[in-house]
Amino acid sequence: MSAQKKGLTFIQLAPWIYTAALFALWEAAVWLFDLPVTFLPAPSRIAEAIVQYWGAIWSNSLQTLYTTLLGFALAMVGGLAIGLLIGWSRSIYAGLYPLMIGFNAIPKVAVVPILIIWFGIGSVPAIITAFLISFFPIVVNVATGLATIEPETEDILRALGAKKMDIMIKVGIPRSMPYFFASLKVAITLAFVGSVLSETVGSNNGLGNMMAAAQSRFNVPLVFAGLVMLAIEGIVMYAIMAWIERRMTGWAHRSSM
Repeated sequence: MSAQKKGLTFIQLAPWIYTAALFALWEAAVWLFDLPVTFLPAPSRIAEAIVQYWGAIWSNSLQTLYTTLLGFALAMVGGLAIGLLIGWSRSIYAGLYPLMIGFNAIPKVAVVPILIIWFGIGSVPAIITAFLISFFPIVVNVATGLATIEPETEDILRALGAKKMDIMIKVGIPRSMPYFFASLKVAITLAFVGSVLSETVGSNNGLGNMMAAAQSRFNVPLVFAGLVMLAIEGIVMYAIMAWIERRMTGWAHRSSM
């Protein structure tokens, strides 16, 4: 096996190696310092909790994944549309962008109680919170992609008789696509934050609700089991978004070969 292939093999195995090393150090530290399970459970205790409460963990994980993906889908469609609108005109950009920054600066934990008053306890506030918290990165990236069109390119296209709509469709939108697909990797992780935040404050199901209930009973291993499931879901969805980005915008990136 050549040195290059060995290097690629190590890179592919590196996440698993480092993860195993982290859990091994974690396990050793818990036993070495005799940490109580209510403070920091060992990975072995967390694994036991996953097996013991697997039914509840699985059903709540599916619920969190459902609310997250639905809120993320709404953010993806809405963020792309608003991003194109903002990037279409400098006057619209100047008018709407400060408002969006101000809204994004509001902590979403302060919005969740309002959503619960409007829509009641359940999945709807979680979906809307996931949408709100993942919406802004998509808008910003799409608008940035449109705003970075070189003025010389626009001048040449106008000199050739192209209208603003032609420039948008043939240059602006293709140029913003790498920004759009790159933003999905950030947005999907933020969507999980929004869903769990809403589930923790006011919901009857989901990993956030499960962890809040476990915390009230001082069942710390179950709380960490919920965190592990969230991490797994987040990593899987991030990997899917990264794969989509490579498939859809590979033309925009320089080859590593």
